[in-house]
Amino acid sequence: MTSANRAMFFVPSWTNRIQKRIVKMEYNFREVEKRWQAYWAENKTFKTEDNSSKPKYFVLDMFPYPSGAGLHVGHPLGYIASDIFARYKRLKGFNVLHPMGYDSFGLPAEQYAIQTGQHPRITTENNIARYRDQLDKIGFSFDWDREVRTSDPQYYKWTQWIFIQLFNSWYNKKCNKAEKIETLIAEFEKSGNGNISAACEVTEVFSSSDWNAFSEKDRSDVLLNYRLAFLSNTMVNWCPQLGTVLANEEVKEGVSERGGYPVERKLMKQWSLRITAYADRLLTDLDALDWTESIKEAQRNWIGKSEGTSLKFKIQESSIKNQDLIDAYIEVFTTRPDTVFGVSFVTLAPEHELVEKLTTPEQKKAVDEYITFAKNRSERERMADVKKITGVFTGAYVIHPFTGKQVPIWIGDYVLAGYGTGAVMAVPAHDSRDYAFADHFGIDKQVIILPPVDWDFADKSYDEKEGKLVNSDFLNGLEVKAAIKKVITVIEERGLGKGKTNFRLRDAIFGRQRYWGEPIPVYYENGIPKVLSENELPLLLPEVDKYLPTETGEPPLARAKDWKYKGEFEYEYSTMPGWAGSSWYFLRYMDAHNDKTFASKEAVDYWQNVDLYIGGAEHATGHLLYIRFWTKFLNDLGLIPVAEPAKKLINQGMIQGVSSFIYKLIFVFEGNSERSDENEAKSTKLREALNEFPIIVSKKRSEIITNGFDEYDGTDEEINKYLSKSRIKVQKEIDELNVKITSMFSKLHVDVNIVNNNVLDTEAFKSWREEYKDAIFITEENGDYICGSEVEKMSKSKWNVVSPDKIVEEQGADCLRLYEMFLGPLEQSKPWSTSGISGVSNFIRKLWRLYHNGDELNISNEPATRPELKTLHKTIKKIAQDIENFSFNTSVSSFMICVNELTEFKCNKREVLEPLAILMAPYAPHIAEELWNKLGNSESITYATFPICNEDYLVESSFNYPISFNGKTRFFQEYDRSLSKEDVEKEVLNLDQTQKYLEGKAPKKVIVVHNKIVNIVI
Repeated sequence: MTSANRAMFFVPSWTNRIQKRIVKMEYNFREVEKRWQAYWAENKTFKTEDNSSKPKYFVLDMFPYPSGAGLHVGHPLGYIASDIFARYKRLKGFNVLHPMGYDSFGLPAEQYAIQTGQHPRITTENNIARYRDQLDKIGFSFDWDREVRTSDPQYYKWTQWIFIQLFNSWYNKKCNKAEKIETLIAEFEKSGNGNISAACEVTEVFSSSDWNAFSEKDRSDVLLNYRLAFLSNTMVNWCPQLGTVLANEEVKEGVSERGGYPVERKLMKQWSLRITAYADRLLTDLDALDWTESIKEAQRNWIGKSEGTSLKFKIQESSIKNQDLIDAYIEVFTTRPDTVFGVSFVTLAPEHELVEKLTTPEQKKAVDEYITFAKNRSERERMADVKKITGVFTGAYVIHPFTGKQVPIWIGDYVLAGYGTGAVMAVPAHDSRDYAFADHFGIDKQVIILPPVDWDFADKSYDEKEGKLVNSDFLNGLEVKAAIKKVITVIEERGLGKGKTNFRLRDAIFGRQRYWGEPIPVYYENGIPKVLSENELPLLLPEVDKYLPTETGEPPLARAKDWKYKGEFEYEYSTMPGWAGSSWYFLRYMDAHNDKTFASKEAVDYWQNVDLYIGGAEHATGHLLYIRFWTKFLNDLGLIPVAEPAKKLINQGMIQGVSSFIYKLIFVFEGNSERSDENEAKSTKLREALNEFPIIVSKKRSEIITNGFDEYDGTDEEINKYLSKSRIKVQKEIDELNVKITSMFSKLHVDVNIVNNNVLDTEAFKSWREEYKDAIFITEENGDYICGSEVEKMSKSKWNVVSPDKIVEEQGADCLRLYEMFLGPLEQSKPWSTSGISGVSNFIRKLWRLYHNGDELNISNEPATRPELKTLHKTIKKIAQDIENFSFNTSVSSFMICVNELTEFKCNKREVLEPLAILMAPYAPHIAEELWNKLGNSESITYATFPICNEDYLVESSFNYPISFNGKTRFFQEYDRSLSKEDVEKEVLNLDQTQKYLEGKAPKKVIVVHNKIVNIVI
């Protein structure tokens, strides 16, 4: 849009009409904000140009899942911060890309569809409309022409396309990057797989002639071991109630994060992505990122790199009856091979493939029961729960590779099937988890390292890598580090294992047994998985009669009628996980409407990657690992020029809710009567009568008459009056049942929107909850009902959610924006409270008055005074520093100080107030636009230039000297800094105040430290 086109909006007659309409009010924020939001939308003020001579800057928010509840005041915190920075960068001359979209596939919409039958698309579209309305009212500078929705077929077409690229790629360890699968096939045809170094499943070695003789099915199965998107039998988190697989981060303490349903471990054929191929790069490249250290550390822990060796323990044949295990062995991975002589048992993961084969008949029942128990605990729970010690002996043994002694084989859920080999050699004396396990089950703890400090092995294990080896044959006398090197050499020489690097990171389970997700673009021809071609995309979600699994347990997509590839071959019935669409969305924003590719080369070459990414810390190991993985993969294929999605990442803190509570008095009783139908009827009548009228006691009053809101002490006359009335009705039942009446308080959440400064609107409460329409309120002496309060997570279930709509309606969007920043540092969590919002609202009105005299704009073109310019330029410097340091809360304080000082000066100079409006624009864009327009500017303030600080105005021209007599300061006197020491002394001695303290005496000495102090010695 040209400047001329933008200026067309500011026709003089329109401006005059609007100004005449609003000058009658002090500041009509509703009218001003509505008008400028309409202007920005009509004129596409924030539309980003792709080809610009300006330097680029890409500001991105983690896009939201649009829930039906809409935004609460905690959600916009990060958006406001990113919007301030985006607006600031525009003012600094950057071409800013600041987009927004919706992560619109998800389980909540599907669950709602299951309950109501309404298509998830309708629910999602309604929720998006609600979000968009709220976002627009807060005044964000998003380029809405680039909006993306992960559930839009024109978007997920390219998510499916990226999956196909993953399917058609393998990871070549020799060049340490992904390559097209054709290069691997060519190598197979030429030389077989003997010289291939790939990230892959264990595969038998074959020659080129073998490969050429394989059937199509055999070749497909081999390639699945190498593909980055592959199908295999995998242990998954299965949630029967939700009917789907869940990712590790979607499971908390053994239940689903959404719904709280039990989750069990289950072996299923699943699509997975080989993120483990990128484990080392994901770890190493963290060091160069300007990301929150806590996020980087969380990723390091999740990736979990460890150096060690594999080691084989031969299964003792005499302890088992299964002929398949003759000459079989258990392979462990250990980072502490120096402790091998301290092994007193071997522990297998309950899911280990050998458990069923080697368990003896005597132990089978106990082992089967334990496996059932363990499969209901997620990997995350098993890793975190170090206090709960469980396990069972299999009845079988292995032979120690060095001593030849038999070592018992146990299973325990602290061992994970997916980490290492799913087996550990347990050294109780030198590993805390092994120690706890051995202690619990009475297993020996052989000490093989002498610590350099006193140590009580009867109390705990010694885990450090320091000390000398003992009881360890050829390792005796060696320090730990030397012992590790030597034992690995011996292990490799004897063919017992091999030194290796291992990672805790597991391949990403990609299939979900849901409806509302991206269909996986795969069909099955004679049992062989094949992917669609690009011209067949997108593979659309089919219509189904229900959003539930089929009667035979297949995913909902299996319900689709006549949904087959070319009318013949079955499609994959699983859909992609929620994180699929969010793993590349930053790239689509660069070229949102391209129907030829996910983003053009010109666009990705220009925008590169995100310069500033703001979002919640809860995505540390989920979304952020996956988006890094996909970025590196696309970079490997030469599709994008960057290997990381974002240069800088900031995690905004959580705005917590301040919950309000009422204290309901409830009457309970203990009966001594025998149980009978008659007594049950009397008890029911008694209970109903005692609690006929809910009695709700004010917090302060209840504190006096109770001990911690627990048991009522019976001393309050007003409460006793109501209690007595209730007792009269059922005194006969009380006597007959021989019961003792006790009373206590029940603490109940109440909607914070009917509480003002902890005072409950009792009439609104009665209307809100039908069961309390006849409630009796025991208030304070002044008639107020005082609620209790507590800081908790903002949640609908706690009734402490505050909608931004209410704040915007009552105080204005600029007030909300400033107040959310003013609450505290961006990265810290802080409780929401409206008690301070009036101060911000008053500041906005004071800012407005600075530009007006009554109803009229009052601006002078006279030169500003030095004090006025000093106030302006110190504010320019501070605001620029604060924004660059993301210290938005201190900026709001600086604005308040600035406006207070300029008000004291009665400053109305254009030279000061015009730059001040620009400074305010990132924070309070609506009032800034209005003032900018009233100052006579035809273009939006968005296209202004951020003021430059003139340091000359910050240099103090005078100094306020402390005047001391015999070292004691008596008064202060200001002099020009250029005044010499001699002139300062002369001026001070001529002062009446000086003569007063001299009392006619001549000073012995006058000490002047230039621009520091004056001391007169009498």
